[in-house]
Amino acid sequence: MTVLRSKDGYRRMSVSAAENERSFSQTVKAQLSLRDLILSGDLKPGDRISELPMVERLGISRTPIRMALVRLEEEGILEAIPSGGFAVKAFSERDIHDAIEVRGTLEGLAARLAAERGVRPSVLVELKDRLNRLDELVVRPTLTVDDFSQYVDLNGQFHALLVEAADSSVLARQIDRALNLPFASPSGFVMVQAMLPEARHILTIAQDHHRCVVRAIEDREGARAEALMREHARLAHRNLQLAFRNQGTRDLVPGSVLIRKPAIAGRY
Repeated sequence: MTVLRSKDGYRRMSVSAAENERSFSQTVKAQLSLRDLILSGDLKPGDRISELPMVERLGISRTPIRMALVRLEEEGILEAIPSGGFAVKAFSERDIHDAIEVRGTLEGLAARLAAERGVRPSVLVELKDRLNRLDELVVRPTLTVDDFSQYVDLNGQFHALLVEAADSSVLARQIDRALNLPFASPSGFVMVQAMLPEARHILTIAQDHHRCVVRAIEDREGARAEALMREHARLAHRNLQLAFRNQGTRDLVPGSVLIRKPAIAGRY
C-alpha cells in the first residue's frame, strides 16, 4: 500500500484511504443533491430514479449515485422497484404521525437516561444557555421571519444537546436515523408558525416544555423528563394541522409535495 510522506518525514494518509475519503464525500454530495430534488418537488412521488440519468443530471459518478440511492431508501424517501431502480415515495398522515412518534419516543428515552445517569456540568450549562437564548426570542413583542430562523437554529442545538446529555452512542445513532425520517425533525414545521396567529402560543408551550425537561433532568426525575419530551414532540402534529389550512403555509413545510393528504385529523 502506498504511503504519502511530508517533507519532514511524518506518515500521512495512504492513497487508498484518500480515495475512500473522496468516495465518501461524493456519496454524501449525491445524497444531499438527490434529497433536495425530492423535497423541492423537482422529483415527485412515483417518479422513477435510475442511476444513469442521475449521473448526467448531477455530474457525479455512478458508484456514489448508487450508494446515495440506497441510503435514501434506508431513510424512507425512496422505495425499491422490483424491476430495478427506485421511486420517490409518497407519505400518508399515518406515516407522518409515526415518524414524529418515533422521534418523540427516542428523545424521551434520551431525557430519561440523562436524568437517571446524571449530566456532565458542561452539557447542563450549554442546555441552560440555549434556554436563555430561546427565552429572549419568545418574549419579543413581535416575531419576524428572521426570529423564527434563529429559533430553528437554537431549537436544533437544544435537541442535539439533549441527546448528548444521555451519553449513549447507541441511542444517538438511532436518533440520527429517526431524524432522517421525512417530517420527523423537531424543527420541521417551525417556519410555518411565522405566518400564523397561533405562533406565540405554540412557541410559549414549546419553550415551557424545554425548561421543564431541563429542570426534570437536573432533579433526576427520569419518568417526568421522558413524558415531557414525548408530549413536546406532539406539538409537531399541531403545527402540521395549522400548516395545511391553506396553500401558502402548506408550501412552507419541507417536502410537503410528498404528503398524500392535505390535513391530519384533529386529535392533537
